[in-house]
Amino acid sequence: MSDKKPGFFKRLLGSLMGSKEEAPTEPEEKQKKEAKAPSAKKPAAKKPAAPKPAAKKPAARKPAAKPAKQPPAKAEAKPAAKPAKTKAAPTAKLKVAPKPAVKKPAADKPAVAETPEPPKKKRRGLADIIPFPAKDEAAPEPAPEPETPPEPELAEEVAAEPSKKKGWFSRLRDGLSKTSNALTENITTIFTKRKLDDETLQELEDALIQADLGVDMAVQITGEVARGRYNKEISPEEVRAILGAEVAGVLEPTAQPLVLDATKTPHVILVVGVNGTGKTTTIGKLAHQFAQEKKKVVLAAGDTFRAAAIDQLKIWGERSGAPVIAGNIGADAAGLAYDALEQAQQLGADALLIDTAGRLQNKADLMDELAKIVRVVKKLDESAPHSVLLVLDATTGQNAMRQVEVFQEIAGVTGLVMTKLDGTARGGILVAIAKQFTLPVHAIGVGESVDDLQPFDAYEFAAAIAGAHEMVDA
Repeated sequence: MSDKKPGFFKRLLGSLMGSKEEAPTEPEEKQKKEAKAPSAKKPAAKKPAAPKPAAKKPAARKPAAKPAKQPPAKAEAKPAAKPAKTKAAPTAKLKVAPKPAVKKPAADKPAVAETPEPPKKKRRGLADIIPFPAKDEAAPEPAPEPETPPEPELAEEVAAEPSKKKGWFSRLRDGLSKTSNALTENITTIFTKRKLDDETLQELEDALIQADLGVDMAVQITGEVARGRYNKEISPEEVRAILGAEVAGVLEPTAQPLVLDATKTPHVILVVGVNGTGKTTTIGKLAHQFAQEKKKVVLAAGDTFRAAAIDQLKIWGERSGAPVIAGNIGADAAGLAYDALEQAQQLGADALLIDTAGRLQNKADLMDELAKIVRVVKKLDESAPHSVLLVLDATTGQNAMRQVEVFQEIAGVTGLVMTKLDGTARGGILVAIAKQFTLPVHAIGVGESVDDLQPFDAYEFAAAIAGAHEMVDA
């Protein structure tokens, strides 16, 4: 057991418990506010009475009707009487319209019952009454129009935030979110208000195996959880802290950065793996990082089966300023690797990265071709290749275990690079591989950009898989 593990467990537990305490406080404050809200709403209930006197606003129209009482209106009463007869039908309609509106204030003030008489005088006010709703309807229309422009502005501000590059741990946490979220949910379900017994331990072990941590790792973690806690209650946060500490303990010996041997000119790195794991991209990113360290790098386009792989490697070579040794489509990959090493030696390069065609571990002929590359390279340098990197796709799950086994036997794998930890993968498989094979893990990738490939850190990985929201120091 590492000396760092007990301290890491305490710090990780403190981080998880701290996030737990912060989470409920917000709802509690909301509940308090909600509890105060109803009490505030009770006096507010008296305000509905305010809208009833607000009904006096229609009474505000009475002064508008007063101009109708002017003496000139009386002088014109005789000619107005004739249209009154013709407009008798519309007056009935007018009476129907105000009556429902008058009934509301009628409940409060019977004096409003006298209002039927003014409506007769408001016959000329029809032209005024009709446009009012039109104005009221037009008024709200421009109101939302000024509100709509800020909405896209807010959307642009929100869209601008993701453009800011997240920190490495945040990206790693996002990449492991599928595993950590599933583990957090299962552990919370299993250990909420339950004592530790055989049933809970079995459920925990099943959850760990489902997360691709492997049987051996699942047994180790459940054993540590049960130690001294049997038939006692244990919080989900404590279980997750134990999980993180055990994962860190297994991964710590494997976390070894890829370092070039200065005595080797060049340091030959053979990159292998099945189709689609990201070998060519990984080579390009490593070349870029070595170039930033002022290292002289040469690239060999050994994937002679795919024209796209050759073109892609040439692009990476231009970015990092590294020469690319390439041949024709279908050329002998072993012969190309030989020529590349020869030229790298003449250039005095610090590193030679050799790309290879993707091949399934169950294809014997393709695996034999890979073994041939290793044999041919040794003719120029008996110690070459000095590093054989197996690139693994984190989304492949348990199949990655078989890949490690076969490639290690054929090509002598010396280290691992785990790619595509983008939130869709179950990153627990890296823990299972480290537990069984104890191979160095040089780097992990969480995206497509150059800085999305970083040296592997066991404690960052363990904290992320345990569901910590912030980095926990070793």
